[in-house]
Amino acid sequence: MFTQRSETARTRHLPLRRRLLAGLVALPLAVAISSTTAWGNPPTSEVNTTGLAVTDDTVQVGILHSLTGTMAISETGSVEAERLAIEQINAQGGILGRQIEYIIEDGASDWPTFADRTRKLLTQDNVAAIFGAWTSASRKAMLPILERENGLLYYPTFYEGLEESPNVIYTGQEATQQILSSIDWAWNELGARSFYLIGSDYIWPRTSMKIARIHIEDVLGGEVLGEDYAPLEHTSFGSNINRIRLRNPDVIFAAVVGGSNVAWFRQLNAAGVNGDNQTLLTISVTEDEVLGIGGENVDGFYSAMKYFQSLDNDNNAAFVEAFQERWGADSVIGDVTQAAYLGPWLWKAAVEKAGTFDIDAVSAAMADIELTTAPEGYVKVHPNRHLWSKTRIGRWNETGQADVVWESELIEPNPFPEGYQ
Repeated sequence: MFTQRSETARTRHLPLRRRLLAGLVALPLAVAISSTTAWGNPPTSEVNTTGLAVTDDTVQVGILHSLTGTMAISETGSVEAERLAIEQINAQGGILGRQIEYIIEDGASDWPTFADRTRKLLTQDNVAAIFGAWTSASRKAMLPILERENGLLYYPTFYEGLEESPNVIYTGQEATQQILSSIDWAWNELGARSFYLIGSDYIWPRTSMKIARIHIEDVLGGEVLGEDYAPLEHTSFGSNINRIRLRNPDVIFAAVVGGSNVAWFRQLNAAGVNGDNQTLLTISVTEDEVLGIGGENVDGFYSAMKYFQSLDNDNNAAFVEAFQERWGADSVIGDVTQAAYLGPWLWKAAVEKAGTFDIDAVSAAMADIELTTAPEGYVKVHPNRHLWSKTRIGRWNETGQADVVWESELIEPNPFPEGYQ
């Protein structure tokens, strides 16, 4: 466990604060917030009626991700993004006049550990919010505890949908935004008619591929030539690659996660399967994974995400500058990292809209909050606690960055799509 204490009056004037402010991504909100709520320091008795870790000067939150294990390759960037957002919010004066303190816990790529750490953060530390999780298995392990103890989770990962809880704000995309639009792109723009599905063996890839198969076969009239799953941490994909080559699909549609991606893509490349002779579209690989995989091993393949580091807009330029100033010039920023960055800002907006840190009031205040200068562009919280957002297709190059080749219109989230359950 790592605990960060809020800055003292002396340390608030160090150069770091100036650098953070210089690279700050200001996130103006469409909600109307009174000057008293936004800038005052209301009494703790008014903003904390349920025993949360809120004092006259501070509010405590939890950050819960895998810092070790196979998912660390994907989740480390989320921790960095959440810490950056918190530091920036503190540099602006905090929330309701209070500096944010955070406790970092390691889920260790282990679902029972995520459940245990969630229980600790809510019942011992009494945090006002948790920013965390990556896999659906970790989120599902946390959910019963969040609902029983009435905690609030900001969950940043694209996921399968089929869930809606007042205790979770989903800042990544659900399946209809990512899966359906990306398959439609391959069908319409590439003329793809046959697909081979492959993913890691747990709830998100299996449910995602179920949705993909229904869309390919029943909606579009295409063909699924095969469907494979590999255990988490799997590193031997030779037999999978042989089956794929034998079936010769128009598109490999992939949802391999975490460190397994290093072996998966390197073995594809070693087998002569590359962007020059095979279309591969993945819904699980971001810049964070490519950093470990190597750009030369994904060159010419595609990812479907709502965010790429290469997005050309002023909001993203400021975000990338601030992130790399904080975490190093060689840092990369993936889709989930950016969605994680939104979490503290959305929480800040909801707290200030509600005028309290109390969980029920903050959860109720989330609906219709807008961020007009998020790095990905405009986003809005739907009453179902998912975000309106765009889907983009990025084509990877050997530098480890993606060239955005297609962008959707803003897509309304629909976690319970009719006919896909």
